[in-house]
Amino acid sequence: MAQPTNFILTPNEAKSAGVSDPIHLPLLIPLVRSPFSTLKVIALGLGSSGRVFVGVNVEFPGLPLHHSIHAEQFLVANLALNSEPKLNYIAVSPPSAPCGHCRQFLQEIREAPEIKILLTDQNGDNESFVSLESLLPERLGPESLLPENVPRLLEPCYNGLILAGPDVPYRYPDLKPAGLAAVNRSYAPYSKCPSGVALVDRQGSVYRGWYMESVAYNPSLGPVQAALVDYMVRCGGGDGGFKEIVGAVLVEKKDAEVRQEQTARMIMETIAPNCDFKVFHCYEMPKGN
Repeated sequence: MAQPTNFILTPNEAKSAGVSDPIHLPLLIPLVRSPFSTLKVIALGLGSSGRVFVGVNVEFPGLPLHHSIHAEQFLVANLALNSEPKLNYIAVSPPSAPCGHCRQFLQEIREAPEIKILLTDQNGDNESFVSLESLLPERLGPESLLPENVPRLLEPCYNGLILAGPDVPYRYPDLKPAGLAAVNRSYAPYSKCPSGVALVDRQGSVYRGWYMESVAYNPSLGPVQAALVDYMVRCGGGDGGFKEIVGAVLVEKKDAEVRQEQTARMIMETIAPNCDFKVFHCYEMPKGN
């Protein structure tokens, strides 16, 4: 790979690494450096564009385990942040199926039952793909609550939100518009409480991510975690890890029933104690504007 961990491979890069067929995805596993977890779980996904996406498990020292990012969640966030429209194949290391938590999170992708998961037989000799539907046959999916025309995770959406109140200056001026752009792409069809986070590091690079909900609620991915995926994908985490992050903005509705502020603040204060964390509120753009 071109970088210590390249979280996105073009079709040509994948072929150069030996992945000429989805069955070869595990060939990439030894090339992936996973500095964010003691478990070193790696998820590899082949998108409809032919690009290969990488996800890794991420734990945050000092925080409860349920704030961790599963490798498959990282993978899906990586696809969403980079506008990949569909996920066709997944391989997870060590050779195994996604856990129940991640099988449920994957349901938010349209046609999720057709996603193929690479499994090995009981002897570990033969590998073959099985459908996600076979791993979660009686699934709870978005169609249980959402109309067919509502965009699913990975599909383009725009929430029509604008910043509320006066234009309060902030020391990192690029973060507010980045946070607003993120909240407008947030996937929150169940709670109707979108949120977005933008981060900036010491070099001035800006990263963003948005809240991604699950119909089962608990597997939802928070906006801070999604923004950290963008940070890890684009810079590998930096030499100083998360402590390289010096500014963070959360954008959400002021009176939302599901609010991210307290959790987001706790995470950032723990992993990047010198980060300047700010919250800005938004509201729906008036009709006709």
